[in-house]
Amino acid sequence: MNTSQKTSIIIPAYNEEGAIRFGLDKLINLNFQTKYEVIYIDDGSTDKTAEIIREFPVKLYQHNVNKGYGAALKTGIRKASGDKIVILDSDGQHDPDNIQKIIEMMDEFDMVIGERSSDSFQVKNRQSGKKLIKWVGEYMVEQKLPDYNSGFRGFRRNIIYSMLHLMPNGFSFSTTSTLAFLKEGFTIGTFPIKVNERVGRKSNVKFAKDGTKTMLLIFRIIMLFNPLKIFFPASVIFILAGLSFGIYGYIIASRFSNSAILLTTLGMFLFFIGLIADQISMLNRRGQ
Repeated sequence: MNTSQKTSIIIPAYNEEGAIRFGLDKLINLNFQTKYEVIYIDDGSTDKTAEIIREFPVKLYQHNVNKGYGAALKTGIRKASGDKIVILDSDGQHDPDNIQKIIEMMDEFDMVIGERSSDSFQVKNRQSGKKLIKWVGEYMVEQKLPDYNSGFRGFRRNIIYSMLHLMPNGFSFSTTSTLAFLKEGFTIGTFPIKVNERVGRKSNVKFAKDGTKTMLLIFRIIMLFNPLKIFFPASVIFILAGLSFGIYGYIIASRFSNSAILLTTLGMFLFFIGLIADQISMLNRRGQ
């Protein structure tokens, strides 16, 4: 790679033998392999994905086992030498022509996200899960979210590298990185893109059928970015409920009921647990 190159393109792939050549041909036709560092991460594929990638003049790193979308991106970021990182999917959904736009916008923004237009292809049975996660995320960061889980984005390497300890190994890398950048006050730019239907096999991610993972992601987001947003309102509710029962019991029977004392105590415990969780969250986000 030429020393003047400052951008690394990272593309994770898992069992994409039916689609991988489509994206590689596009990248090579655009001559990106000479302009930028192009890195493919084979995440433990059991088909011919790695064999096909080796046919092209790009870098390939492999996982011995399938570790997850986020883990593949982490490997790519650690191996990358560019000051700017661009990530996109290997399934043919993203148009590599937009990579140059992301690189240019990163001169102004810390993160750039390709926001999917209304006519972009999206799996309908994931919409309810995505809306719920977006609502929780906006509540946590107290602002409107861009296309938080778009897989076509770019960021400055030094910033995302400092946050790798926060990033999950699974499908929620995009969501977590968006919230992390917003919560830490970094700038995010967006531009519209059209996403096509994936080539080859169907997606592994099933929001509607995999509700447990969606809920765990929501709880993780809460505890990682703003636990007081949950603990403080809950503590207030329990304390007010306890005081109300206590006052009512005192008026009726001249005594505070055990349930009133229990509710008030629980509210106080939730408040102090929330304070501790908030401090741990802040320390965790500072990095290692």
